[in-house]
Amino acid sequence: MAIFEVKVPELSESVAEATLLQWKKKAGEAVAADEILIEIETDKVVLEVPAPSAGVLTEIVEADGATVVSGQVIAKIDSAAQAAAAPAEAAAAPAPAAAPVAAAAPASNSKAGIAMPAAAKILAEKNIAAADVAGSGKDGRVTKGDALAATPAAAKPAAPVVQAIAGERPEQRVPMTRLRARVAERLLQSQSTNAILTTFNEVNMAPVMALRKKYQEKFEKQHGVKLGFMSFFVKAAVHALKQYPVVNASVDGNDIIYHGYFDIGIAVGSPRGLVVPILRDADQLSFADIEKKIAEFGAKAKDGKLSIEEMSGGTFSISNGGVFGSMMSTPIINPPQSAILGVHATKDRAVVENGQVVVRPMNYLAMSYDHRIIDGREAVLALVAMKDALEDPARLLFDL
Repeated sequence: MAIFEVKVPELSESVAEATLLQWKKKAGEAVAADEILIEIETDKVVLEVPAPSAGVLTEIVEADGATVVSGQVIAKIDSAAQAAAAPAEAAAAPAPAAAPVAAAAPASNSKAGIAMPAAAKILAEKNIAAADVAGSGKDGRVTKGDALAATPAAAKPAAPVVQAIAGERPEQRVPMTRLRARVAERLLQSQSTNAILTTFNEVNMAPVMALRKKYQEKFEKQHGVKLGFMSFFVKAAVHALKQYPVVNASVDGNDIIYHGYFDIGIAVGSPRGLVVPILRDADQLSFADIEKKIAEFGAKAKDGKLSIEEMSGGTFSISNGGVFGSMMSTPIINPPQSAILGVHATKDRAVVENGQVVVRPMNYLAMSYDHRIIDGREAVLALVAMKDALEDPARLLFDL
């Protein structure tokens, strides 16, 4: 007998514990080497735990929903039991007595009750077991679409969702995911520890839109990625942070830490909630580099594949509520950063230029900052520097 222990992967220093989501195997079932046994949710990412060896899952030490720490044993696999398990399954098929089950035999190759990674995250959020959802994917797998459409009411009664019904006024109690709870904690922390103030300005996006329209086709053909607006906002932010370093700084006790680098956090929505992956050394990235990285972050966030390292650190953040149609907001600072830029929807608006009312594609920018270290002068001038760079994007190319 060779017993292999399935352990919680090493978590980062900032992550003390994690939560087990849903076991994909039951005790006594055969597993293949590197087969994903369970996913573990931290307050930042979801980690997949593969089987360290082929064999039989002899014991599940920690059940779904358990709180675990780095290196903790959560299951055991007997590698020697693999050979014994295979013949037993083969012998079961031709037995005459198993005639009633024969029709179900092909289901041994079915993936019914197994959710695709993106679907698994959504089902975990809804507290619905994959086995309770009819899968439309290959071999009966539960797809993201199946998971989005699934409702607790459609699940079997055994689904772990508490539903209290009083007449026609249903209520559903669902525990927060670890990520959602951590986001809530950090937002409260930000508001209670920072002296948050927000300054606003408006920017005429016509120059950026004209430049983007002129080069979009060539850019995509050359770099294999579309030229979006976010790369312009990142470049404009870095442009302003270089002029006003305190906006790129952070507070540590009674000290102000001035960062000699520009790691820009990009707020991204995911099925599990808001995440903020980091563009490292954004000042050294080209427009194409930024667009490729943002596209990569979006895909990883959708599938829950962002790593802890990709979301750690950051000296300044950008939140783009405009993609959802937001006209204006007051973004909350992401600690320990001291400022965040809120970008909103670009809309045609009536503005006055040279005494004439004209229509221009306008975007309202909002920058929230920690007034403990950033004075109103620096905050306003930094936002004006971003506005000027966006209204004359050529200066971004020449660092003017």
